[in-house]
Amino acid sequence: MGRAFDIEPKQVKVVETAFRRIATKIPAPETLEVLQTLHRCEPISMSGQPPIVWDRAEGVQVYDRAGNKWLDWSSGVVVANAGHGASEIKEAIRHQMEKGLLHTYCFPNAERAELVKCLVDITPEKLNKVFLLTTGSEATECAMKLARTYGQRVGGKDKIAIISFGGAFHGRTLGAQMIGGLPALKEWIVNLDPDIHQVPFPDGFRTVDTSFDLFLKSLAQIGLSPGRVAGVILESFQGGSACFAPKEYIQALARWCGENQVLLICDEIQAGFGRTGRLFGFEHYDIVPDLICCGKGISSSLPLSAVIGRSDVMDLYGPAEMTSTHTGNPVCAVAALASIRKIIEGGLVENARAIGQVLIEGLREIAGRYPKIVGAVRGRGLVVGLHIVKGKNQEPDGDLAFAIVEKAFQKGLLLFAPVGFGGATLKVCPPLTITREAILDGLSALAESVEEAAAELGRL
Repeated sequence: MGRAFDIEPKQVKVVETAFRRIATKIPAPETLEVLQTLHRCEPISMSGQPPIVWDRAEGVQVYDRAGNKWLDWSSGVVVANAGHGASEIKEAIRHQMEKGLLHTYCFPNAERAELVKCLVDITPEKLNKVFLLTTGSEATECAMKLARTYGQRVGGKDKIAIISFGGAFHGRTLGAQMIGGLPALKEWIVNLDPDIHQVPFPDGFRTVDTSFDLFLKSLAQIGLSPGRVAGVILESFQGGSACFAPKEYIQALARWCGENQVLLICDEIQAGFGRTGRLFGFEHYDIVPDLICCGKGISSSLPLSAVIGRSDVMDLYGPAEMTSTHTGNPVCAVAALASIRKIIEGGLVENARAIGQVLIEGLREIAGRYPKIVGAVRGRGLVVGLHIVKGKNQEPDGDLAFAIVEKAFQKGLLLFAPVGFGGATLKVCPPLTITREAILDGLSALAESVEEAAAELGRL
């Protein structure tokens, strides 16, 4: 069961920096009615994030109606890659609304055509077909369906197994949770799909063996032959930990998939569109997958996702057999086009790579000060995970991670709730527009938060 932050306003220290301002109790008393309405009318599952009522967001900052200002290290959970409220995106949405074309179902529209062409142009040559959807979960489930359809076409009715990795997160719909690697998200599923299997993710932290032999041994232990495997899906970095696999491992996996007519699917929902210092996360491995799933940062704003892949796979279904009600919504499409252009033409990929080094070095410095608290720092570009642990045994310390997030938002630094194994990873992922000065300001606030939370819980 997850945890909810207390919504009762608390007296906290006044904060005033170039990037953060806290001048009221937190949450601000002026926002309490909104919080109470949400708690009364929404399911408990919606109450897991810091009780900061967003009034507006600009660039790398979030404001409430009381005038408090947060430095956002969440990007709205890895969405606002081009920054909050980017003028280019707002103008594109405004123009489309004035045009008056807000929805077309699967009837053609020019905006959809321009977006799918753009996505084909910026991805490797063999990925030449795009299916637009709404959410990341839709995209991963679609990829799983395509893999199984393809598997049966090339290998018979038994070639339907899907391999994913322990610790993986691929969404919250039923199928997406089953291909995910978080046991807590599957405890309630009575009849798990017997043809979905997880193998250890070679992160070098909790899985020490990072050789590809571990993958082969894991399949042998399951009793699964390559002839029964339809697809392997992995996040380019694991969303719950910001861990990357070794390049050699992923290259060996790509070769194994090619040799056995298995589709390699890269979940780029969090990694795509500049987040890791490359346009797509799979580029770090020098491979080209057969399918990629995109979402979140694709538009930096409105709901949109995509599956991009080989035409022989994407064309397995006939006319009207693979559709979605909001496929290529024209308003979402123009938002995505504006966001992608800003990310590429505005140098945000390069900024993520350069400023990411400042972020990672600063987080490693904090980890060095608290080696019994921070077990590992993992990430690239502007996505980094701090693994909060209990001493040398590396047991996840979810209580301390939760307390650090609370201290941080009370100081004007906004993180989302801890994620990953044991709910003990602090994931840092600011908008790609962030500056060195803003990173340094945030590092100062985070260091204070770690110190205070650890002292209060007796972890020092």
